Amino acid sequence: MRKALPAFIPFVIVVVALESLVRAGWIKAFLVPPPSAVFETLIHDWRELFGALAKTSVGALAGFALSAVGGIAIGVFLSSSSAIRQAFYPYAVFFQTVPIIAIAPLLVIWFGYGMRTVVASAFIVSIFPVIANTLTGILSTDPALRDLFILYGASPSATLWRLRFPAALPQILTGLRIAGGLAVIGAIVGEFIGGQGLGSVVDVARTQQRTDKVFAAVLLASLLGLALFGFINLLSRVALRRWHVSEQN
Repeated sequence: MRKALPAFIPFVIVVVALESLVRAGWIKAFLVPPPSAVFETLIHDWRELFGALAKTSVGALAGFALSAVGGIAIGVFLSSSSAIRQAFYPYAVFFQTVPIIAIAPLLVIWFGYGMRTVVASAFIVSIFPVIANTLTGILSTDPALRDLFILYGASPSATLWRLRFPAALPQILTGLRIAGGLAVIGAIVGEFIGGQGLGSVVDVARTQQRTDKVFAAVLLASLLGLALFGFINLLSRVALRRWHVSEQN
């Protein structure tokens, strides 16, 4: 609680200020709803909103899990030789630069409406940070330690799994933190086109000019992203607290 308090104070100040500005008429309620209206919407439409949150959570978590496994595997593969990196890494970068909103209609054609499109969208958006951070972490292993493993005759696979991969864990976990938030974004984009979760709620509320409902759905999506971020932080704490300086402060 003591660690969360400094971040909670600005939040309360912004909420109170926004409520006051809207009630005073300085900000139009149809543009930015007062926080009280967003809270009332969360209470009144809780069945719809939390049902949509559950669907978005499934899609985002599935896409995140696939990106974590696939991204780490691809990062390890790319780290195996410079020739492989030169041949395949540019395609990973190119894949990342394609706007997901531009290919979302294609995902519907390929996977159909529903959860598969949402998972595919979350996966596509979130995999590159895992690849990039895994690759950077493995390639950044201390050269002196690598030379020591070579001196003692360690095989390349033993060096990878006993030295290079553990040394890369802090950066891999950083990539997973980024991927968690991106997976939620990708899931929402997929739902705009072919899903039924929070993205669909936002799209319908927009057409109805229900900005209070839009803000309520966005708030739940943000909380989902924060929950994923907190889970990775907990995982980092468990994995690194005994030996890495980042988790010893």
